[in-house]
Amino acid sequence: MEATFQFDWQAAIDSIPYLLKGIPYTLLISFSGLAIGFVIGILFGLMRVSRMIWLRIPAVVYIEVFRGTPVLVQVLFIFYGLPQILGGPINALVAGIAAIAVNSGAYISEIVRGGVQSIERGQREASLSLGLSRLQAFRYIIWPQALRRMIPALGNQGIISIKDTSLFSVIGVGELVRQGQIYIATTFSALEVYFMVALLYLAITLSLSLALRLLERRGLVGQ
Repeated sequence: MEATFQFDWQAAIDSIPYLLKGIPYTLLISFSGLAIGFVIGILFGLMRVSRMIWLRIPAVVYIEVFRGTPVLVQVLFIFYGLPQILGGPINALVAGIAAIAVNSGAYISEIVRGGVQSIERGQREASLSLGLSRLQAFRYIIWPQALRRMIPALGNQGIISIKDTSLFSVIGVGELVRQGQIYIATTFSALEVYFMVALLYLAITLSLSLALRLLERRGLVGQ
């Protein structure tokens, strides 16, 4: 018995308007979560390189816990577990943003740590010898250089977080994959719809990758 295969391009094209409804949610969760995660990452990344052990230990615990557990488990815990602790439900969109924030924050913490430690100690010592305080040396000398070196890694983390939002369909967030699932339930065009979902994700991530390459060519990132 010979199996037949036929890809329905019309069904794929027809799904696009429905799938596009999920892109605002995908981008909102991604960029809101990443913005919060960046703040968390700076805080815990600097705690991680601190000489004070009472700052380093909480940072290490946070980083290892959220890097060592899947983001799917994290969002399920936030959406289903935290309400039992807080005594009230958590909005699915808020849960998705929170999951991206704490997950990306852990990875960004390590990016910050690596960026700060990549700056030669001699620059800090030279800054102090010129009369700058430790805070001024960090703010005006160390941090600007470290941030430039961190941008490629931060961009890669952004791409990862955008793709991670596809997991949040399990809690009913109306992002790209969820819109595809809803459309498939009425048309049964799974192959065509998921093909278009993949293309839309690819378009988003390639756009971000292109933006990073442009920054690199203009010398705004790296060394």
